[in-house]
Amino acid sequence: MSTMRPDSMTFKARNDLHVVRKLWHMGTGLTGLAVYLWFSIDKIPMAIGLLTLAAAAFSVEFARLRSSKVNAHIMRMMGPFMRESERNSLSGFPFYALGVGLSLYYYEEKIAILAILFLIFSDPISSFFGVLLGREKILPNKSLQGSLAGFITCYLVTLFYLNAYGENSLQALAFALFAGLTGSVSELLSVFVDDNLTIPVFSGFGLTIINEIFLVF
Repeated sequence: MSTMRPDSMTFKARNDLHVVRKLWHMGTGLTGLAVYLWFSIDKIPMAIGLLTLAAAAFSVEFARLRSSKVNAHIMRMMGPFMRESERNSLSGFPFYALGVGLSLYYYEEKIAILAILFLIFSDPISSFFGVLLGREKILPNKSLQGSLAGFITCYLVTLFYLNAYGENSLQALAFALFAGLTGSVSELLSVFVDDNLTIPVFSGFGLTIINEIFLVF
């Protein structure tokens, strides 16, 4: 039986809608968050577990990039969820675990969870609309339409999140507007670092500052 090589497989490009990847992104994120909340796992042990997972994932990634055989094996399993650009470079998973782990470790729990929700929803939705409708580029691989979709997503996620805690005042509305802007900007910063890292980390930092002003948590 012949072994399919990574360079003979077809992967989705960054400018492809890649719906399977987006559904995987949201599904795994929501599942992990549900497990964390359902079993009332302590924040710091969860963070340390995710950071350990990130370290292990980076090790696997480096091994994959150094060995064509390891790369071929992983590509056969994970190919449907990966981009063309990740065939011979680091994938998003270790950054995902690192970003979520750092958010839980450094930020207050309610802030960290909101930042993680930004990652779960804003990243794939802004990418979807950026690819589908993006015309005006504001940065490489970033469009005005995608950023606007990210802003609206973070804004709505924040409103629903605050409402779950009984916060529905004008103060909460103002917080949600600034939170939406923070989430959108953190996604734009992914031109420098993977957005699976920038969104939860920079959003958590921005949300912490905004909360000092509006005191909704």
